Amino acid sequence: MGVWLNSMVSVIVVSLISLVGVLALLIKRNQLNKILLWLVSFSAGALFGGAFIHLIPEVVEEYGCQLCVSLFLLLGILVFFVLEKFIQWRHCHIPTSKTHPHPLAFMNLIGDGFHNLIDGMIIGGAYLANFHLGLTTTIAVILHEIPQEIGDFGVLLHAKMSKFKALTFNFLSALTAILGAVISILIGTRLENYLLFLLPLTAGGVIYIAGSDLIPELHKECAPSKSFIQLIWFVLGIAVMLSLKLLHLH
Repeated sequence: MGVWLNSMVSVIVVSLISLVGVLALLIKRNQLNKILLWLVSFSAGALFGGAFIHLIPEVVEEYGCQLCVSLFLLLGILVFFVLEKFIQWRHCHIPTSKTHPHPLAFMNLIGDGFHNLIDGMIIGGAYLANFHLGLTTTIAVILHEIPQEIGDFGVLLHAKMSKFKALTFNFLSALTAILGAVISILIGTRLENYLLFLLPLTAGGVIYIAGSDLIPELHKECAPSKSFIQLIWFVLGIAVMLSLKLLHLH
């Protein structure tokens, strides 16, 4: 029951993050883009930290340093590459504009719904391992979702949706995280060694998102002073994940 309760609370919180898109209406575009780049930097560090400090050590501690762990990690990278390459599912954290176009609103909602489904599966699987891993994974997902959902909200507004309709559809697509958690827990409680597959697969997906989607966005800013600020936020993201690990050890 603890796994179910913790997972459901976490994915509901993650789903509610979709409503953060309304902040895009309250902040000027130039200021919003600046804030989002800092959040993306922080998110990239947190995702890398979550993969290398929490997920990978957890599966190695539980199952040992087996070849299949490395293969499942690489499979995670490959799966997310295929999703992005052939299904046109992409993470983007900058609001749409003439100079920064996005896919059509419908495609964005489908991709975002699938993305949230996977987030739910990741969170549910992490709680199956232990409460600490579930909590740190939820935090990493939330940090990533904030800039992601602001960007998605901007896509829907650009597609001429009303503000209320954009918030509603964005929230509905976010609710697939609940379905993902349910699927993950049901499979995990019935399939032996489910975590041996899910945790490294998740780590591979997280590494792909951080390295393929977030880091390139940070490279779009070339000014030395702003790049240095990005570096600070990136390191802070890693530091948060490291701090959570050290607190758990003590």
